[in-house]
Amino acid sequence: MSIIACEGRMCRILEHARVTCSLEVDTSPTILHLHEDDDSRSVLFGTIDGRVGILNVGNLQAFKGWLISNENNSSSINCMDSYDLNGSDTNQLIIGRQDGMIEVYQLSLNLNVEVIQKIFSFDCNERVTALKCGVIGEQGFNEILVTSYTGRVFGLTTQPISTHIDNSEGKYVFSTNSSEKIHKLRVDIEDLKTKILKEREKYQTSTQSFYNELSAIPLLTVNERFILDRESATYTLSIGIPTPIDFILIQCDAKIELMDEQKNSAVVSYTDSKQGNQTLVTYRCQMNVNNLELKVRTTEGERGTLAVYVTPMIQPKCSRKLTYDIRPLSLHYKLNKCDSNRSYNILNIKGSFSLAEIHTWIAQTVPQVPEKPDLGEVTVLSFESCLLGTILECTYQQGKAEFRSDNISTLTTLKNSITKEATKKKIKLEIDMSVNDESVKQVLLLVDKIITNCLQKSKELRLLNALNEIDVTAEESVKYLSDEYKELLAREENIRKTMIGQDGNIEILLDVIMNIYKDYKQIKGGYSKQKAAILKDALKDYSYEKVVSLFDHEPLNKL
Repeated sequence: MSIIACEGRMCRILEHARVTCSLEVDTSPTILHLHEDDDSRSVLFGTIDGRVGILNVGNLQAFKGWLISNENNSSSINCMDSYDLNGSDTNQLIIGRQDGMIEVYQLSLNLNVEVIQKIFSFDCNERVTALKCGVIGEQGFNEILVTSYTGRVFGLTTQPISTHIDNSEGKYVFSTNSSEKIHKLRVDIEDLKTKILKEREKYQTSTQSFYNELSAIPLLTVNERFILDRESATYTLSIGIPTPIDFILIQCDAKIELMDEQKNSAVVSYTDSKQGNQTLVTYRCQMNVNNLELKVRTTEGERGTLAVYVTPMIQPKCSRKLTYDIRPLSLHYKLNKCDSNRSYNILNIKGSFSLAEIHTWIAQTVPQVPEKPDLGEVTVLSFESCLLGTILECTYQQGKAEFRSDNISTLTTLKNSITKEATKKKIKLEIDMSVNDESVKQVLLLVDKIITNCLQKSKELRLLNALNEIDVTAEESVKYLSDEYKELLAREENIRKTMIGQDGNIEILLDVIMNIYKDYKQIKGGYSKQKAAILKDALKDYSYEKVVSLFDHEPLNKL
């Protein structure tokens, strides 16, 4: 039996080259690992959003649960290993992350009870590509051997440093064997420096000659990712190269917002955008930085291209261009199953288009669409918005397509995108949209719940800042606080973590309400700029009752 991890959030079991079972997981798995301990074997998997889960393969069910969550917005997991590092007769779980973090967890999976605790972490500041545990450098001491994307190979040992400290001088004393290895490495490094210097002089001479010689620069290898982070409703852009980064230029013709990661130490320069550019930003990196990671917040309804120019700190100067499509429904991700217990608006499109054409149009509008449609006559795809939690279901075949969503703005965006592509090919379309007033009510209630939560978190953060300003964190002062403030201080760390990068969420949600109002009224035939301006003014002091009163009272009077 073999198990493969698939990008479409599935783990599939194969027997005799045939898929016998498909296990659905919450997010895309990046690696599978067989954890063995005390005669028990468990299948673990790491994910693209930094979590570790356990599969219930024996009962052919979906994943059993999460062992490591992503509360700290951790980077994706690249590698895992199991080994008894501390001699406790229990294997620990060792994981290596995309951002360079190496973590060791004490793990117990006996008697159907999962207990996990982090006991060690180390940041190597480089992308970890592989790790393996064993006795490598010193007999009797376990080590973690790690390789990084830049080619570094290093080890983390359990051997106490104190055994090599000279108590008289407080200096580290190398063994004879280690001293010989270090000397040999230094000689090799000097030889390499000499060879590089000779090649550089040879290149300089050739460029100054009168012969028509061409200088060819090899293609710069870039390890890059542009993935949707469902928790924060943003995209994570990760760039890594083998040599230090000089600067990275980011240009986009769609409306986006760039948000720095906490570990990012680059100097950011914003340039006034000219016609055709919505965003033009330069990130100048510090010395010996090989990896840059940042968050990109997109706006649904806009189509564009994000261009990233990566320039390494090498001579002669060169740059590598990377491009990413910003789709109109960029904050949607693929679902394996659709919730049928909702009220949906329906968009029907008919025309002389082929199955390949309608599939391409959907792929240009929504991310995570498979390369090819299903082999059957009808293809069904389901998506969910990570911002609102609304659903989009696509059912299509040659000459006919039906789209269902509880968010009317989603269908409007999809209709506009497909109409634009069909017009380019001069394909006539018959479009019919039916609006379910109950779905508008559902989405407004959903948006209100999210806005209320954001406002509550913002209020709590302001209270925490005020409490910190008057310095009431000391034990003697805390006892005079009310129970409400004591509980607030106890949750301070969690509140501050959840509010990182959430500053603009309320404005985005208010824009969502404006778009729903515009799309709903245009379909119903009662849209006017004057009424839209009144709603916009009312949203400055948000109140659910105000929003409801400004919508059409006839279909929404039960709100």
